[in-house]
Amino acid sequence: MSRRFLLVAGLLFFTAGDAIAQVPSLDALIPAGNATASGQIVQLLGLLTVLSIAPGLLIMVTSFTRFAIAFSMLRSGLGLQTAPANLVMISLALFMTFYVMAPAFDRAWQNGVQPLMRNEIAQDAALREIASPFREFMQRQVRDKDLRLFEDLADPSFRTGEDGVVDLRVLVPAFMISELRRGFEIGFLIVLPFLVIDLVVATLTMSMGMMMLPPTVLSLPFKILFFVLIDGWNILVGSLIRSFS
Repeated sequence: MSRRFLLVAGLLFFTAGDAIAQVPSLDALIPAGNATASGQIVQLLGLLTVLSIAPGLLIMVTSFTRFAIAFSMLRSGLGLQTAPANLVMISLALFMTFYVMAPAFDRAWQNGVQPLMRNEIAQDAALREIASPFREFMQRQVRDKDLRLFEDLADPSFRTGEDGVVDLRVLVPAFMISELRRGFEIGFLIVLPFLVIDLVVATLTMSMGMMMLPPTVLSLPFKILFFVLIDGWNILVGSLIRSFS
């Protein structure tokens, strides 16, 4: 039994040694003085990183931020905590974003992605063509004050050149600050009429001596009825889309 075990162990040892000898070393995969393989590895890591932060990129360079803030303010103004659900609000904001950004998406696909897939242009040119429609959209929507702020704080190499093209490292944060400001401005206009209804109901309940009854309990159906009667969803979504024109 022991002789058979030693024979099998010896065969496995020599077989494993031959298999290990056939595995190429790292030097063979990445030859000295040749950065092709290492460059492809870096590109693959960069692609995986971009794919992992794709939702964040979608929020940063599109109209999603304004829609999300406006819909959140609407739900807060109505006094509803879970209706509409977060899934419904985010889905509506995403579809409105795709509606507003459809021309930019089409240009990026036709001028950048498709030629790159057909090997008609290089990667650098494809990236410029893909970023160009989003850059134009952000430059139309960004406030000059926010853009000047980040240009003054940035390195001189990031500033706007003579061709008028703003570096994305300056344009993207300035655009996000502008979108947050406009989102809160629209949210204030949304919440204001509901606040008036709350004040009127609170005044009536106080004058009637109903101290223990929360005014929000009575004002909630009136706010929902008011929003439905004025066709609030149509007005709100239409106004948000027109704000990007």
